Amino acid sequence: MNLLVLGCGKTGTLVAQVAEEGGHLVRTLNSAQNPHGKGLTTESLRDVDVVIDFTTPAAVLENIAACIRQGKNMVVGTTGWNAALESIRKQVEENGTGFVHAPNFSIGVNIFFEIARASAPLLKNGYSARIIERHHAQKKDAPSGTAAVIRSCLQPELPANPLERIEIASIREGDAVGQHVLLFDSDDDTLMLVHDAKSRRGFALGAVRAAEWVAGKKGFFSFRDVLQDAR
Repeated sequence: MNLLVLGCGKTGTLVAQVAEEGGHLVRTLNSAQNPHGKGLTTESLRDVDVVIDFTTPAAVLENIAACIRQGKNMVVGTTGWNAALESIRKQVEENGTGFVHAPNFSIGVNIFFEIARASAPLLKNGYSARIIERHHAQKKDAPSGTAAVIRSCLQPELPANPLERIEIASIREGDAVGQHVLLFDSDDDTLMLVHDAKSRRGFALGAVRAAEWVAGKKGFFSFRDVLQDAR
């Protein structure tokens, strides 16, 4: 496939490397080459099968809008744009493109989400919950998109307006790749679930897998759809 990777930070660079290792043709655009999505033209996207975005919350929406206008399928790993999710879903469906988004493309993290859903009944049995997430000092958004998904996994077991009760503590320091802890506590015991990313390669592998999956498809998908389809 021909892939265009937006964002030349640590994760975007690794996505391009992993894609090339997988036999794909890869081009990249950095922020200087693509201000406000203006580098995403008919000409620059002519032979592109899928665009992969690992940019910033400030850039991602303009990139998405430009790719939708050009009818290009996307994989978006950038976080911090949840408020626009339904608007983007509508645009994708109206324009007949394919779109996969996730706050985290690690297969391990997505299995962690399933474990969180399975453990949610603890909240009706005397347990309280707390989430702690730790990332590198340069991460723009807090709490992380992954932490927000973990919290949403617990929602079905709670009464109306429950999420305010589940605290998310965000730590930004050093070059931490990403650690998420889900802590359940009761008077009798404590249960701690932990996912600790050793490197960004897991994110890159998942993003490339999502690009391979969404090529030629139409619809608005999450990485959960990609994994379920592979079972």
